Amino acid sequence: MTDERKTAGVINPHDKVIREAYSDRENARSLLSNHLPDKVLKLVDLSTLEISKDSFIEKDLADYYSDMLYKVNLTDGNQGFIYVLFEHKSYHDRFVHLQLLEYMVKIWRLHIKQRKKKPILLPIVIPLLICQARKEWPEDTIRLTSLLSGPVEELAAYIPDFGFELYDLHRFSDDQIKGTIASRMILLLVKHIRDPDLRQKLPGIFALLRTLMEKETGLQWLEAVIRYLASVLDEEELSLEQIKEIAEKAISRETGGYVMTLAEKLRKEGEKRGEKRGEKRGEKRGVAKGLRNAIELGMTLKFPGDIEAVMARVNKINDIDILDEVTEALKTAKDSSEILALLK
Repeated sequence: MTDERKTAGVINPHDKVIREAYSDRENARSLLSNHLPDKVLKLVDLSTLEISKDSFIEKDLADYYSDMLYKVNLTDGNQGFIYVLFEHKSYHDRFVHLQLLEYMVKIWRLHIKQRKKKPILLPIVIPLLICQARKEWPEDTIRLTSLLSGPVEELAAYIPDFGFELYDLHRFSDDQIKGTIASRMILLLVKHIRDPDLRQKLPGIFALLRTLMEKETGLQWLEAVIRYLASVLDEEELSLEQIKEIAEKAISRETGGYVMTLAEKLRKEGEKRGEKRGEKRGEKRGVAKGLRNAIELGMTLKFPGDIEAVMARVNKINDIDILDEVTEALKTAKDSSEILALLK
């Protein structure tokens, strides 16, 4: 399974299901209250939380990243507010700080643009990064200065620096993932979507969905989950029929008919996209081959003595995100050990 790169206006399945979950105010408050540190929670009033829609985000910003943006007031009589930036990654992006910094600058510029009265003070931005990467996100890369070389401390007065709050799903057991039922369900689903034993995990995840079915929005959650699984998984990994059977057993007979109807609807939609899907798979293979060639060329130019060891691993990888990360790392790597570390 690999994540498809997001093109303008199109969000990949992982980001889409995250957006569906955390566009709900109750789920958003649950997420922040459980995963922001106490020192931050003491300074914000989550009861004032607002979800920033397109009325706040500039059009180019809305399509630029798949983030969720929340606004909350400060407590203890302080003036102003904090924008909490939600960022979701399914792989380790070493340069995520630059993406976050660009987003923060856009938020501040829009804040200035929308306020005519002076003096204007800028809001604090707290980035929260949710990660579902196969490997744990390195703790020593939280701050932007981790990307810089040279006498950083001596020149600190001239260097922008900030960190982000990291919620690495794989550092927590399933029981440690807290929040509303919907929030827990989506986080568990995203956490295990790459796991070989996903089929064994689904009944427990669908048990949470069974509880949600008692609410008015139950069918919406059911469709969101089924669509997510159908969009991310190949038929060889877990077929729509198998997903349907697990859902029927874990939820109830009453919902079985709806699941079957939805499965048929998705099947028909899939048939219509069949030819395009085949074309996309061909494109992915072409992109992967091109990236491998780029890595081989980079190794030939920079570390020719280690090319065999590196390419032996590279040629086994089909994940475009990983190959892309290796290609980027080659530009600044000082020795081949940095590249090999990405291929473990």
